[in-house]
Amino acid sequence: MVHILGVNLPDSQLTRFALTNFYGIGHKTAHRLCARLQIHDRCKVRELTPFQVTSLASFLSSPGTSPPIPRYPVAPPNFVPPSPRTSLQPLQAKLEAKLADKKGKGKGSDPLANLKIESELRREIRENIAHQRMIGSYVGKRHAMHLPVRGQNTQNNAKTAKKLNRLERY
Repeated sequence: MVHILGVNLPDSQLTRFALTNFYGIGHKTAHRLCARLQIHDRCKVRELTPFQVTSLASFLSSPGTSPPIPRYPVAPPNFVPPSPRTSLQPLQAKLEAKLADKKGKGKGSDPLANLKIESELRREIRENIAHQRMIGSYVGKRHAMHLPVRGQNTQNNAKTAKKLNRLERY
């Protein structure tokens, strides 16, 4: 069993499904993580190399400080390669300018850069609920009374919601 950031990942599970044991990581985010760290879809947790486990732990501990994804541009059908005598510096400058243009348009942004998991995500949710209660909104009042918040039928299931909300909203 692999232990990463206080979460045990079962050996026999596929890695992309085992990553959903982290609070705040769903199937889509786990799939993106596996693609980013070059982990195969059919790779089980016990088959991970020590380097992959280390890179996964380091990425999950601070995704904002991780190195950017390497970009490999694809040549269009009408591409004509430059002559071998051309120096590499102007070509790299041209590529960086194109990537900067894409980032300005929003296409080059990294969806995993602002990933929050476990205690950081729980703290943010707790702060959002406290803010709703502090400003006196309807949602905040429902949270304070331990009632269903999102418009569920209260005639039949308010008792269940009171039990469940009391455990989750510390």
